[in-house]
Amino acid sequence: MDRLSYKTLDAQGYDGYLLREAPERVFQFGEGNFLRAFVEDFIDQMNEKAGFNSKVVVCQPRGGHPDAADRFQEQDGLYTLILRGRDNGKPVERTRVISCVSRCLDPKRDWAKMLECMHNPEMRFIVSNTTEAGIAFDPACKKDDAPPASFPGKLTAMLYERWKTGMKGFIILSCELIDHNGDELKRCVNEYIKLWGLEDEFCQWANNENVFCSTLVDRIVTGGAKAEAPSLWEKWGYEDQLIDTGEIFAAWVIEGPQSIKAEFPFEKAGLPIQVVDDVTPYKQRKVRILNGAHTAMVLGAYLAGKDIVRDCMQDENIRAYLNKAMFEEIIPTLDLPKDELDSFAASVIDRFDNPYIDHQLLSIALNSASKWKARVMPSVTEYYKRLEKLPQCLTFSIAAFISFYHQGVRNGVAYEVSDDPWVLAFFEEHKNDDSKALAHAVITNKALWGDALSSIPGFEEAVAADLEHIQKVGMYQAMEDCLK
Repeated sequence: MDRLSYKTLDAQGYDGYLLREAPERVFQFGEGNFLRAFVEDFIDQMNEKAGFNSKVVVCQPRGGHPDAADRFQEQDGLYTLILRGRDNGKPVERTRVISCVSRCLDPKRDWAKMLECMHNPEMRFIVSNTTEAGIAFDPACKKDDAPPASFPGKLTAMLYERWKTGMKGFIILSCELIDHNGDELKRCVNEYIKLWGLEDEFCQWANNENVFCSTLVDRIVTGGAKAEAPSLWEKWGYEDQLIDTGEIFAAWVIEGPQSIKAEFPFEKAGLPIQVVDDVTPYKQRKVRILNGAHTAMVLGAYLAGKDIVRDCMQDENIRAYLNKAMFEEIIPTLDLPKDELDSFAASVIDRFDNPYIDHQLLSIALNSASKWKARVMPSVTEYYKRLEKLPQCLTFSIAAFISFYHQGVRNGVAYEVSDDPWVLAFFEEHKNDDSKALAHAVITNKALWGDALSSIPGFEEAVAADLEHIQKVGMYQAMEDCLK
């Protein structure tokens, strides 16, 4: 079977959208599944629907894997993207050949070519997703390293090369999953400018002629579909070693000047991208509604007999519990317009009910102590502050958390609780406590929550009552009773 290429598609009479030739206007650090199912999807659609007419040069952040770069060359930069999920409650599957990638570079082999890209006057955007650990300053990186080991070191060297040409700077879009990712990347670049003793004029250019944008990205990307690849190749009539899959939902919030819209025509293409002055409330929306709803539901749902997220959505009582937590208890703690919050929450329901993703509850349950603190506790404290009463479902969720860590057994079968050793040791120490003693020990544990929960009037007592009710009627009935 022939490999995916323009020649192969031409031979098949392929009539879908393809961009064969265009200027390289985007340089991307990261060739992995996420960016290819997110950024490249958007750029490909902007090319088709808004005349963006841009190719993307992708590179491996660290390099050393020439086979990965060669796969792009063998397929003319083409690959097939499959997006699956629910849209307005209905199952949807969309397949698209992505044609916006021109080539893939390996820094250890192609560093000179990466620097050459900085001499291209058409090059205007730099995108990155180098994992949470990628944006870090490494003082061991030297100015003359070819290439510098760290991603910010490589970027600094490439910006320096650009500055020497006298050309304009870049719009830099950081997609790493850390707070204020663009600001942190800019800080690292300035550390290298100082470490390497680069000119003051370059420092001014780097800071004033380049826009370092912090961004928030949101799409579940499930990867290469290895198990079903042979059947897909048979269906398509070509072999694709770069298949990528993800969910239908996507959102990209970019913190930066509105002038970006003139150069990045996402609005004309009808894409779910926003340019805002401050990404913080959108990050808060995602963490509290999407991640918070996950964490508030999954531990109780697992003890109630469910194994995957979709099963929870198909259970009337657990779905009602989730809806109440999101719409009545989490959304009132947020400050974005209510219609935006309601729409986002509705999309979360569709995402949780995705018929194509088997999201295991036990995998979500990993390290739930820190997850509950970061994702649910802010909603609990803010709800009490604003309404002067306890959020019933969110309060119940910590009782479910305690039960999950305390029991270790479901229907007579042991399950593994995974968390930091000191957290597990704490629960082991209190394994023989009754409901009131256990609630007191957990809620007053400053190592877990500080004083945030113990300072809420009546919270400890409510959690103790929920624990007693769970022991009396079981988790499923207790979750149902939470709705009354």
